[in-house]
Amino acid sequence: MNGTENTGLQHLAVQIVTTYERMKRNAAYRVLSLIFGCITLVIVKLVQMASKEKNTARIRRDQLYRELVNQGELAALQEEAAQQIRRKNQFFNKNVSESEVQRQAEKIGLQEFEEKVNRLLENEGIDASRNSEFHDTFVALLSKMPFFVFSVIVSFPMYILVAIYMQPYIKFTVDRMAMLVFVLFGVIFLVFSILYISPSDPAVNILGDKATPEKVEQFREIYGLNKPYLGQFLDTVKRIATFDLGRSFVGNENINEAIARKFPVTMQLALCSISWAILAGIAVGVVSAIRQYSAFDNISMLVVLLALSIPHFWLGLVLVLNFSIKLGWLPAIYKAGEWKSMLMPAFVLGTGYAAGIARMTRSSMLEVKSSDYVMTARAKGLSERAVTFRHILSNALIPIITMVGMQFGGIVAGAPTTEKVFGISGIGIYIVEKEFVPDTPAVVASVVYCSVAISLANLLVDILYTFIDPRIKTRLKDY
Repeated sequence: MNGTENTGLQHLAVQIVTTYERMKRNAAYRVLSLIFGCITLVIVKLVQMASKEKNTARIRRDQLYRELVNQGELAALQEEAAQQIRRKNQFFNKNVSESEVQRQAEKIGLQEFEEKVNRLLENEGIDASRNSEFHDTFVALLSKMPFFVFSVIVSFPMYILVAIYMQPYIKFTVDRMAMLVFVLFGVIFLVFSILYISPSDPAVNILGDKATPEKVEQFREIYGLNKPYLGQFLDTVKRIATFDLGRSFVGNENINEAIARKFPVTMQLALCSISWAILAGIAVGVVSAIRQYSAFDNISMLVVLLALSIPHFWLGLVLVLNFSIKLGWLPAIYKAGEWKSMLMPAFVLGTGYAAGIARMTRSSMLEVKSSDYVMTARAKGLSERAVTFRHILSNALIPIITMVGMQFGGIVAGAPTTEKVFGISGIGIYIVEKEFVPDTPAVVASVVYCSVAISLANLLVDILYTFIDPRIKTRLKDY
């Protein structure tokens, strides 16, 4: 039983150390692993330096090197390289001295000889590219349970990094989430700077032109508007980082509570709209591509062009006039918890984007439709439905998914118009109302929430790539 446990621990140690060696190729992970695992790594290095035994991999390398040299492999490679150089110079009518030919041949032959030695070592299960001494010492120490437990206790964050690095999907997700921090910082900086240089004075706009200078100055002091640019910016970053968004200038409203009420409504509208856009757009695009130049194709592309040209507010008003006022089928104003009241806003907001997806689906499928593997699939006797969905649509999805990810941001940005028409109290109309003050804390916090939602949507799109395209999935394994 102990032998089995020791073997399992040794296998785990090899996995950990091998992953750590791979982590060192990434600058960010290398720095973090040195910081979080400094105690363990220092102990391993000291043990390695104290050890008097020569590395077995290096012994085998030196032995193999001498054997091949004695067999004349190095001389043969250099002579072959010299002949190739002479033939090349003769072909291009170049006059090169024999000493220069020999110099180049020795360099090329030695390089090929080193590659051959490395290949032979790899065939024997020896990785010539890594630091074998440190690797073997690290594995030997981790294979002992007392040191393994001690190392995990003192360097726990490093082993979390190792566990993340072992799983390509998790590593990709964590890396993108780390990039999100820099994206959000850029959003905060950009939005805050624009509002700061705005000629509008929040104190004067809220208190009115007749407010006394004392009241205006008191207002600025309460909300920190009398601080310089850097002081206000750092206060904003601190509020976002601590999730304490403070209070708005208008009405002294708690921003956390306001966003908690309004943000879910806009996200519900955005998700319903993008769902409608995807279903309608892909369906129309697929049929148009399969029946190219048919009556359906011509009519649908005309409708798509019209849908791209119609403003949201006009379409919304037309729907309200017909389906709410005349027919009375659907409510004209959004009501929380009533699903019927979300149908028209989602249709209005998603129609233009559905048209864009339909055009992209059609063009992508037409590009794939004439490929050799599609004709091969038909020649094998597959049904037209299988060819369409398994071979044409599946290979045309990458640009479609990319467009969907980009359009999600457009849907969130285009929500204020639709929210205004249907009386939806969402985050979009909230931002529009606050930016004219300008109510800086409320606007910055709201934009950050929307940026997080858009970034997460694009992260989901990037992850979907790996499930759709096997080439991306293969590259991700070496990510």
